[in-house]
Amino acid sequence: MKIRPIGDRVVLKQFEAEEKTKSGIILTNKSKEKPPIYEVTEVGDGVQNDGSEIKMFVKVGDKVVCNKYSGLSVIVEEEEYVIIRQSELLAIVEE
Repeated sequence: MKIRPIGDRVVLKQFEAEEKTKSGIILTNKSKEKPPIYEVTEVGDGVQNDGSEIKMFVKVGDKVVCNKYSGLSVIVEEEEYVIIRQSELLAIVEE
C-alpha cells in the first residue's frame, strides 16, 4: 500500500530517536526523543480543488523540520507517516 498526497500536501517519515548520546550514554526507550526532522517520502501535485496551482518546493528525499504536533499521523503497513500541508513546514535541512 502507498500513500499519495493530494494538492499541496506532503507525506513525511520521522527519523528514529538516537540510541545513545554524543558522550556515549545509552538511552532507555523512555529517554529517547525523536528529533523534529522528517524525510519527505511523497509530494502532492500542487493543484488545488479550485484549479489553482501551488509551486511545490520540496521533493522526495528532502529533510525538513516541522512542528511536533502538525499534520495527521497515519500508520501504513506498520510504518508511521505524517501528512502535512507544505505551508506548515518550517525549514528544509541542508547538509
